[in-house]
Amino acid sequence: MPDLDLTTLRLFVAVCDHRNMARAGQQEHLGPSAISKRLAQLEAQVHAPLLERHRRGVVPTAAGEILLEHARAMLATADRVARDMSAWRHGVKGQVRVLASVSSISQHLPDDIAAFLQQPAHAQIRVDIEERTSASLVQALREGLAPVGVCWDAADLEGLQTLPYRGDQLAVAVPRGHPMARLKRCSLAQTLAHDHVGLPANTAVHTLLARAAAIIGRPIYYRAVVSTFDASLRCVQAGLGVAVVPREIVERSGAGERLRVVPLSDDWAQRRFAICFRNAAQLSPAARLLTEHLAAVARPRG
Repeated sequence: MPDLDLTTLRLFVAVCDHRNMARAGQQEHLGPSAISKRLAQLEAQVHAPLLERHRRGVVPTAAGEILLEHARAMLATADRVARDMSAWRHGVKGQVRVLASVSSISQHLPDDIAAFLQQPAHAQIRVDIEERTSASLVQALREGLAPVGVCWDAADLEGLQTLPYRGDQLAVAVPRGHPMARLKRCSLAQTLAHDHVGLPANTAVHTLLARAAAIIGRPIYYRAVVSTFDASLRCVQAGLGVAVVPREIVERSGAGERLRVVPLSDDWAQRRFAICFRNAAQLSPAARLLTEHLAAVARPRG
């Protein structure tokens, strides 16, 4: 197969996003006929129909969905190449893309990276942080889409090398007048009589809680599902339910003045994070310096 043209792939993604060639043409400053011709050539190149034409627009075929996933990844890589080369021209001599779970970003990771960048020896290094779920993060590292990741160490890290990073303590956040507010510690089982505020099903915390509840043999009733820990704490303040969150996030957010945080006594509630990469020997000098810094600041003192 001849090399795929990035411009044509960009047009294909735009058409799939808009489900309409005319609107994709407006975005890309091309006429619908020119786009249609390009996509017909692409279909001939991959030997498969990519779009189904309907009266109200177009939708990708099964083959089109496969190509769409790869096209997005190829375009994202091309965009990163352009950004990296632009940064190099403007004086940035090292760049590291870090994929990180929401828990690590919400806690120490931004401060640890800031401390790294403030060192004079690292003045010409740039670090890009991108939030990912643990599963998505691990897949991206395995596929070589990023050099470094930081996530929960209980994720499926097979095939990756790791260094220990910081940890956290899961706790249940409740309104101050809640019946559980007077407890010093509690188990997950004790929270199941109350409505919960949770995170989406693809997050590490949701997976962990679902597994623990299944072992107990009782369900978790979610009254609300939100995308961030901050949003879950606001829902708790509004009386929508209780939320299992890292205790450190509540303390750093200042919400502890309005909420009561009760640490979970379950063994799995003490979590550790890991710095992940495919092969330490293949890391760039900037990425190697960053991973060594993160591992060092997380190492117990004394």
